[in-house]
Amino acid sequence: MTRRVMAVAFERYGQLHYLDPGPRDYAVGDWVRYPTADGVEVAQCVWAPEETHFDGDGELPVCPGPASQADLDRDRANRQVRADAERIARDIIANHGLPMKVVGVDFVDQSREFHRLMAIYYTAPHRVDFRQLLGDLARALDARIDLRQIGARDAARIIGGVGQCGRELCCTTFLTDFEPVSMRLARVQGLPANPLQISGACGRLMCCLKYEHPLYIEYLQKAPSIGEQVETTGGDGGVVVGHDVPSNAVTVRQPGGEIVRCPLESVCVTSRARRERVAGRAADE
Repeated sequence: MTRRVMAVAFERYGQLHYLDPGPRDYAVGDWVRYPTADGVEVAQCVWAPEETHFDGDGELPVCPGPASQADLDRDRANRQVRADAERIARDIIANHGLPMKVVGVDFVDQSREFHRLMAIYYTAPHRVDFRQLLGDLARALDARIDLRQIGARDAARIIGGVGQCGRELCCTTFLTDFEPVSMRLARVQGLPANPLQISGACGRLMCCLKYEHPLYIEYLQKAPSIGEQVETTGGDGGVVVGHDVPSNAVTVRQPGGEIVRCPLESVCVTSRARRERVAGRAADE
């Protein structure tokens, strides 16, 4: 379905949120109002409104309009409150000697009767007894405290950073759901079995192994195996010595010892066992 869509982010290089711009036009860099369950927040336009095919579920929220100076001042003040609360929480946790690491703070202003609710996100190696800590935090921050323990991947999403590829973390920008990633995916993709070399900023196996996996499966179903005899369109035969999945090619060592890279569609398998496997797969289909 084609519709007019814009994208905004609450943090620089943060996760994208999509809005219906309504009748207005916005430019990249404009500050706009974003409706949430706890009220209107301020976000920055990172993708100007345009007609596009949007496959998202449900209706998009409508942008209430550009952010006013009062909205920007309130957002700046809220960011300062969160920064101060995070610093105070870290100091109090250190005084209690608890193995907790604060990774983010959020708060919701409520009526004077109930003051404000402040959520503190933290990581810890195990369950922590923070009953005495709660009282000290509530008095220091003048708020009701909700301590929420999160996992390593959620912590990386909140903190942000740059991955091994040199780009911002996928979980911070566009990845919305975490799927389980196993060492089996790394073996299929020919990656080293050392988890330290294929782990992300969170210390877990990189999420990109999961959504790149189908590409490798499709390639391996068509490509000759390492060590198989092949012929190329140039007429020279050889032995497959490597796979190049991103380029959809194979590396072949020719009889004279020369190493060449050939597009996958230009390689013909001469191995009898391989031909039988391909014929059997075609029959099954």
